Amino acid sequence: MTTIRETTATKRRRFRQLFPERSDFQHLGRHWHTDLLAGLTVAVVALPLALGFGIASGLGAFAGLITSIIAGVVAALLGGSNLQVTGPTGTMAVVLVPLAATHSHTGVMLVGVMAGLMLVALALTGAGRYARYVPVPVVEGFTAGVAIVIAVQQLPSALGMPPQNEHMLTGAWDSLHAFAVRPDWAPVGVAAGVVAAILLGSRLHSQIPTPLLAVVAATAAVWFADLDVAVIGSLPRTIPAPEAGFLAFAAEAPQLVAAAVAICALCALESLLSATVADNMTVGRHHNPDRELLGQGVANLVTPFFGGMPSSGALARTAVNVRSGAAGRLASLSHALVLAVMMLALAPLVAHIPLAALAGVLIATSIRMIEVGSMLALARSTRADAAVMWLTLGATVVLNLVWAVAIGIALAGLLALGRISRSVSVEEEPIDHGDHHDEEAALLHEHIVAYRLEGPLFFAAAHRFLLQLLDVADVRVVVLRMSRVSTMDASGATVLADAIKRLEHRGIAVYLSGLEPVHAKPLAALGVLEPLWQQGRLFEHTKEAIAAARRRLKADGLLEQLEAEARGLGGEAEAERP
Repeated sequence: MTTIRETTATKRRRFRQLFPERSDFQHLGRHWHTDLLAGLTVAVVALPLALGFGIASGLGAFAGLITSIIAGVVAALLGGSNLQVTGPTGTMAVVLVPLAATHSHTGVMLVGVMAGLMLVALALTGAGRYARYVPVPVVEGFTAGVAIVIAVQQLPSALGMPPQNEHMLTGAWDSLHAFAVRPDWAPVGVAAGVVAAILLGSRLHSQIPTPLLAVVAATAAVWFADLDVAVIGSLPRTIPAPEAGFLAFAAEAPQLVAAAVAICALCALESLLSATVADNMTVGRHHNPDRELLGQGVANLVTPFFGGMPSSGALARTAVNVRSGAAGRLASLSHALVLAVMMLALAPLVAHIPLAALAGVLIATSIRMIEVGSMLALARSTRADAAVMWLTLGATVVLNLVWAVAIGIALAGLLALGRISRSVSVEEEPIDHGDHHDEEAALLHEHIVAYRLEGPLFFAAAHRFLLQLLDVADVRVVVLRMSRVSTMDASGATVLADAIKRLEHRGIAVYLSGLEPVHAKPLAALGVLEPLWQQGRLFEHTKEAIAAARRRLKADGLLEQLEAEARGLGGEAEAERP
């Protein structure tokens, strides 16, 4: 009864932790000035990204802007990270392109609602805690890969070229080729100046909002010098209305559900990894993964009804937020509010911001995202960690986020399984002879062998364990000490049952000692324990098993036979002496 009450109390406590607490907002007044400056900086960076991702998804520029505002506010209030910035992302836009083309804006809205419900369900079931098992090399490789992707994506704007619709690497190469044919150094100078100002400013004084000042300075320089540099342009002022009701898509439910599952997985993965990276960029910060999933789920539930698109935690904007000195939720909340003000009141001024200046902000951010010291430490630690990190980095750049993390986790898992499987051991142990005479002890040690099984006995180590255990000869009894087996799955239990059967077939009796109840379940399911129990071969302590084995040998008359053979061999050896 006590256990049930404790379990219920634990569930209630975990459920309460999914919702905002007073401690989440009690420090708003202490750091309000730095949070507001950080939010303003992030808003300036997020504006072109929101418009661009909305256009890239096929839903229109305003869909991206509305998403940044609505989802940004909801996730900032309900999310599990104090530093996370939520909005449309490039990876989400790529997933939405075919969906918007085949199912229109209403289909995308329905998919967003379903993905939001799935995220809420994941939060309620506590699935967010499994994100902590993502290996550090995967996170480091992912972060560095995203930084490279961000920098490469900004290359066309930094060179003064129009946005490319092809693959990221292909588009960057085409932009370089076009720039080589007809170079325009004005946008390059603007982008390079912003990058240099941000990197230099961050070294001199981290509290100064150098990204914002750099953008303002670049905009003023372009304005007064009358440079021919592409700018954001006027903001749209219409929200796309649904073309049809949700019931019109009932026949397409399987395709929409599959798309919702993909978007849910992408949002959960990107948001939790972004929150983890934000924690790693600060000291003493720890996000609540289940609450983060809940915040993202509610944001994706609400945003479609305002004409928005599915969203997730945005690593680039989150990194800008952290690097700009954000200390609490007010920064991400103010970023959304500033975007709303820009949309309503400052559109004419925002329209003059050079795209090259914003590209410079993101390039500088990507440079600061790469933790060179951590990467070098991982590269020098072990070959396995280095391989996981570099493979994740390469997959992030060449493939996409989901595949990159999946490949990194899969490789890390395989390498970990290899290390764990090698840790299982089957070692012969010296028998505690007690009060036996030396001759009897030698005879006992010759024909009764005790093995200590240590480590996890599971599918990856089962075959190696079988080969070790069957490598015994000239014995009549094998005692298996099971007290140090850390885990046992069905594969390990099956192999152990097979080993006992093979040893019994060779005339070798098997005794078990120290078997834990949790490990007895799979063996009992396979019918291994019942005959051993009936034959009196299950014991709590090894000494008891050895004593029972000796009684068994003596009762069968084998002990006297072995003693006679030993005396005969000893007599022959004595007669052969000169």
